[in-house]
Amino acid sequence: MTRDFAVEQRGVAVHMVAAAVTTAVAFGVGIAIAPDLGIATLPDRIAFALRCDVFVFVWVVAMIARIAALRFFSPADIDSSGNSTPSPQVTNARAVLQNTLEQVVIAAPAHLALATLLPARMLVVVPIGVVLFGIGRALFWPGFARGAASRAFGFALTFYPTVAASLAAALLIVSQA
Repeated sequence: MTRDFAVEQRGVAVHMVAAAVTTAVAFGVGIAIAPDLGIATLPDRIAFALRCDVFVFVWVVAMIARIAALRFFSPADIDSSGNSTPSPQVTNARAVLQNTLEQVVIAAPAHLALATLLPARMLVVVPIGVVLFGIGRALFWPGFARGAASRAFGFALTFYPTVAASLAAALLIVSQA
C-alpha cells in the first residue's frame, strides 16, 4: 500500500496538535478542579508517584505478553526472532514494545520528579499524566500498523504529557536553585 507522503504528514501534524491541545486541557482542567491530595512528605509523594506509575509499567507487561502470544500461536515465530525472521505481526509488536519502553523510561522519572517538586494541590498532574499515557498507548498500539497518521495521536498523547512534566520539573528545579 502506497501512501501519499504529504497527506500522511498532514495527518500526523493534525493528530499531534490535537494531542497537544488534549494534554493542555487535561492538565489545566485537572489542576483547576482537583482537590489538594494532602500528600506532604517526600516519602509519601514518591510512593504516590510509584503507585500511579504501576499503570505505566503495565503497558510494558501488556506489550511483552502480546509478543509472547503472537509467537506461541505462530509456527514462523515460535522459535523467536533470534533464530528466524519475524512475521510482520511480531515485527510490529516489537516496534510497539520498543516505543513503549522508551516512553516508560522518560515518563516514570518525570512523574517522580514532579511528585517531589510540585505544590501538594497540583499533584493531580501525576495521575493525569498516567491516564493520558494509558489512553495514548491504547490508541498507538492498534494504530501502529496502519501508518504514521493512525498512530500519531496515540504517540503524542503519550509523549507530550511527559515532555510537559519534564519541562515543569526542570523549571521547578531551576526556580528553587
